[in-house]
Amino acid sequence: MRIFIVGAGLIGERIVSALHADHDLTVVDLDPARLKPLAQHYDVATARANAASGRDLLHAGIADAELVITCTSRDEANLVAGTFARSAAPAATTIVRTQSADYVDIWREGRIDVDFVVSSELETARGVTTAIGMPAARHTDMFAEGRVQVVELDVPATANVVRRTLRAAQLPSESRVAGIIRGGRAVLVRGDAEIEPGDRLVVLGSPRAAREWCQLVAPRRAEVHDVAVWGAQELGAAIAHALVEQGLNVKVIEPDAERAGRLAERLPRARVFHTDGLDPAFLQREGIARIQAAIFAMRDDARNLFAAAVAQLHGVGYTIALAHSPVSAQAYERHGIDAVVDPLLVTAEEIVRFAHDPRTHQMAMLEGDRFMVLDLTTRDDSELLHVPIREMPARGALIGAIVRNGEAIFPHGDDVLRGGDRVIVFTEAARAAEVERAL
Repeated sequence: MRIFIVGAGLIGERIVSALHADHDLTVVDLDPARLKPLAQHYDVATARANAASGRDLLHAGIADAELVITCTSRDEANLVAGTFARSAAPAATTIVRTQSADYVDIWREGRIDVDFVVSSELETARGVTTAIGMPAARHTDMFAEGRVQVVELDVPATANVVRRTLRAAQLPSESRVAGIIRGGRAVLVRGDAEIEPGDRLVVLGSPRAAREWCQLVAPRRAEVHDVAVWGAQELGAAIAHALVEQGLNVKVIEPDAERAGRLAERLPRARVFHTDGLDPAFLQREGIARIQAAIFAMRDDARNLFAAAVAQLHGVGYTIALAHSPVSAQAYERHGIDAVVDPLLVTAEEIVRFAHDPRTHQMAMLEGDRFMVLDLTTRDDSELLHVPIREMPARGALIGAIVRNGEAIFPHGDDVLRGGDRVIVFTEAARAAEVERAL
């Protein structure tokens, strides 16, 4: 596929990393310093162009594109480029990335003429609210309209499943272990595979089974009702709004008085405090030390890490932090943050799926984009139909769930695929295109 990407920033780089091996990419940006490393590392075509200049975009080759992605850091530039693409490349699918959720509402009303608008605010809020529901998981995603949940779980030495084979362990029904990641590498999942301390498990299951897995691995983690959000800028405000809509008791901590006042007016069901949230007396007085979860959504990752450490010191048992760079995500994990949500990654995931086979409904990238979960519909002529799963050729992938007639099936070796099934598959990212072709 010929893909034209407007914007070579962090999201653009994530998209290039995920797509360069299987597609013909052209990346444009005004900053040559951003374009040069992409051209050298990924061997993609680049051009210096202004996202708001139709002449620049035409000169760079937008008219030949089959998919146009606009993902600069400026919403208005993305909207201008996306709207121009509709006339310059009318056969292309056009995806516009925005920060604000407001543009998604305007697009849904039919007032923005592009195919899809992806909001970083909405995707980040969705990632946090899903994580709140699974407080023992490092990462979690919902697939197939909520019928299937994917959870990544770190296995402590005290877990009941340690040193047991998958066949012998009493594992939750309606679930499958799709992947075992050990030392950064995937271990072949089969009945005689043993779970070891420090393993990271990728489990696909019903929402009920996912909760049972969390209790199995970390039984002391309780269901979350009371949360605090540090930071009331765009992402923090979107997260607070989503949590209030879920019916949780939400407190928001924001050191900027004007920003705190605006959010208090917009979100009357939340309690908003004008403070930095680091004073022990404040934490005790307002009961924040007794909340079940804290989300750190400030723009400064170092401040997020420090505030999380203070909250943990005063008794907060479950912490989620936004990471605005891969290095921050690694630092968070090393220093005991329970779950990490990367706004750039969740936004890139939602955009990247449009470059995959049209039968792919959803995808999630795991472990530094090295592994992937795909949700796709099988073709009626796939060579894998009616073949028992245990007899399928090894393709570096594992079928974790099948959605058929609206119900989720967590298959065993004798189960078979049928045409039109939705299949949730765990695979190495490098083999994703091969898996899509086979199914």
